[in-house]
Formats: sequence, C-alpha cells, structure tokens
Amino acid sequence: MATQEVDADSGSDFEEEAGFTFYRDRPEWDDVTPIPQDDGPNPVVRIAYSDRFQDVFDYFRAVLKADERSERALQLTKDAVELNAANYTVWHYRRVLLQALKKDLREEMLYISEVILDHPKNYQVWHHRRAIVEWLQDPSQELEFTERVLRKDAKNYHAWSHRQWVLQTFKLWEKELDYIHKLLMEDLRNNSAWNQRYFVVSSTTGFGDKDVVEREVKYTMDFIKMAPNNESSWSYLKGALMQRDMHSFPGLQEMCQAMYAEDIRSPYLLAFMVDMYEEMLEKKAAAPDGTLLKATQLCDVLIQVDSIRQKYWEYIKRSLSLRFGAPQDQT
Repeated sequence: MATQEVDADSGSDFEEEAGFTFYRDRPEWDDVTPIPQDDGPNPVVRIAYSDRFQDVFDYFRAVLKADERSERALQLTKDAVELNAANYTVWHYRRVLLQALKKDLREEMLYISEVILDHPKNYQVWHHRRAIVEWLQDPSQELEFTERVLRKDAKNYHAWSHRQWVLQTFKLWEKELDYIHKLLMEDLRNNSAWNQRYFVVSSTTGFGDKDVVEREVKYTMDFIKMAPNNESSWSYLKGALMQRDMHSFPGLQEMCQAMYAEDIRSPYLLAFMVDMYEEMLEKKAAAPDGTLLKATQLCDVLIQVDSIRQKYWEYIKRSLSLRFGAPQDQT
C-alpha cells in the first residue's frame, strides 16, 4: 500500500518567526543526538510535520529518553508546548523538571495562565495548572482566573471543572452563590450557571433542609416567570425538589396553574404539571378520575406544542391511563 502524507497544522508559520534557531543548528545541543519519530516500516498515512515541529520533537524525545534534567530541557518543553499544547508527555516532563530544578512556581503560574488563555479548551493545560496549585497549596488566583475565562466562554467545561475542584478542595464556598446569581442576571439561560448552583448547594447545605428548599424553589420560580421556556431553570426546580413531594409543596401547584391560566404553554411547564399529577396519583393524593383526566389532557396539549416528542407524550398518556385507569368521560 502506498504511503500517503497528511499536512499537519503544526507550526509551519513559526519557521518564519524571527529569532528562532533550529536545535540542530545550536552549538550547545551538539552533544544530543535527535531521535526521529518512529511510525513503523510502512506507515499508511504519514503526517507531514513542519521542519520546526520535527526538529523540536526529535530533540525532545532525545532528552526524555536520557532523562535530562536541565534548564535547556525545560526551555525545550516550552517550545514543544508552543507547537502542541495538548501533548501529555511534554507537560508531565515539564512538571518533573520544575521539581528537579526547584523552579519558582509563581512564575510557572504566570506562564500557564498565558497558555490557558491561548488554549482554553485544552485538558492538559488545565491539568498542569491544577498540579501547580496543589504544589503551592494556594488557590488565591483561581476563582478570579476562571471568571476571566468564563467571561469569554460562559460554558467552558474545563474552566467550570477547575473551579469546582478549587471550591471543593479549598472550601471556598462563601461567595459562590453571589457569583452564580450575577451570571444568571446577565443570562438567565446560562445552563452552566444553573448546574453550578446545584453543585454548590448539594456540596454545602444539601437539599434536605426545608428552608433551603423553599429558598431555592422561590429563587427558581422567579426566573421561570421571566422565561417560562427556559429548560435549565425547570430542570433545576425538579432537582431541588428531588427529596420532596412536588404536588404538596406550598404554593407550587397554584403557581403552575396560574401560569397555565395565563395561556402559557411552555412544554416544560406542562411536563412539570404532568409529573405533579402523576405523583398525586401514585400517592393517592386526589380523586383519581379528575387528576388522571387533567394529566392526560395536558399530554394532549404537549403532543401539539412539543411535536418533536409527540410519540413520547402519546406513550406517557397511554401509560398513565393503563396504570391508573381510564377516566369515565374519556374514550
């Protein structure tokens, strides 16, 4: 089979950068024999790396094999990161060198901040930052830094994951609900912020305390009234009530019925009401026929307004009728 070459966007532009000298042309590296990448005797698709990429990683493989722990090896890892910031081995070796050379970790924090801002969705750069924070045992910059990243991309999974790790590891919960509230006031559809609120409450007070649940239900309903079609807030409401009976929670059923009476036909409102009626039927909390009729009628509405899930709501309607008995006035 003929070997094919695939171009790699691996830094060809860097070759024209002023000031870069290939490692093979540096006298101080004459004692190192570069190790080329081994793709086997018959590579099917060979990546067409740039000359600079090949040069840097050939020398990186050489110092890695020799386990060289020197300033020049540390600088080499920086050049390698510039070409491929997602290379796990490069970051691991850099951490080995930082410890062996007893480098100033505060300077490393400045460096990794710059790299993350250039590659905010790269797992390896965030992992490196976590390692440095653990070594320093200093989370003082982390909340502000993740806020900075999230201002550019409010749903950056890596930033949220790092933030959650910092909060949980160093117990920095005090102002997190205020931060989440600020985000939701800026964008009440920010599902990452709703997820973060659930994480914070679950990790601190939990949802077992009545006062906490009442606070969260009221808080969420205020946002739901502003945007009834926002799925995130409805999901949070269900999560907050996981340990409670929805149908008997003070004022909740009345609030939903009032929204329905105002001709609000949000599929999330209707689905929530169906869940409440199903709960009532399961707990025999109301007259079966009247409650079942309301539930199946809502399913009929959902079949119209939530047409993508039409078959699902037809199934739910049949299931409710089979489990709790068809209402007398329904064919």
